[in-house]
Amino acid sequence: MIQPIIYEDLESLRLLYEELIGEAGDLSQMESVFRQMKSNSAYHLLGYKKDGELLGSVMGVICHDLVGTCRPFMVVENVIVSAKAQGMGAGKKLMQALEQLANENDCLYIMFCSSSYRKDAHRFYESLGYKLDEVQGFRKML
Repeated sequence: MIQPIIYEDLESLRLLYEELIGEAGDLSQMESVFRQMKSNSAYHLLGYKKDGELLGSVMGVICHDLVGTCRPFMVVENVIVSAKAQGMGAGKKLMQALEQLANENDCLYIMFCSSSYRKDAHRFYESLGYKLDEVQGFRKML
């Protein structure tokens, strides 16, 4: 079942993120940032739960835009489905839920980056209708 992440999910979410990036996050810092995100309607943090266990999550952020028709767009980050839940449709359901939110908010498109080595993830995104864009991603760590 897809649901918004709630405060009580943060420890489970921290463990999912550890699976995603290979390092433990600081729970107290997550709690502080989560409170800020909850007060901003542009942030959508969703979870996939089965039998009460958080097995996946995704974050979408709606960004306003002043170009063209001034329609917003959505940026997706932190897509994670636990290894033990992959192949169960959790990722598909999470991405479809974000797409529904993007449509409800009149977003023109959804965009996200995926590391070049994540070939299985790329096939998954393509199966959902996403196209590999000719845009190069840039990042500067601060």
